[in-house]
Amino acid sequence: MDREELADFLRRSRERLQPGEVGLPAGARRRTPGLRREEVAQLAGMSADYLMRLEQARSPQPSTQLLAALARALRLTRDERDHLYLLAGHRP
Repeated sequence: MDREELADFLRRSRERLQPGEVGLPAGARRRTPGLRREEVAQLAGMSADYLMRLEQARSPQPSTQLLAALARALRLTRDERDHLYLLAGHRP
């Protein structure tokens, strides 16, 4: 598992999505592009704290169930999802 590459991939995937693309209201002006961690965590059914640890390369290996939920929440393509699994040390 490459924690740093996984963290970078998750951050970039989150930053490229806009709230309207996932059915969330745009809301107030955002300081950074893309979705907030809390929004991705809610969409994936996980805690924002765990997502933060994943994005900071401080978490244990995520399960395949969690990766599948993140892939759905982040609207990843099949190739991106497979890349996510490989970065996390799992077979796609």
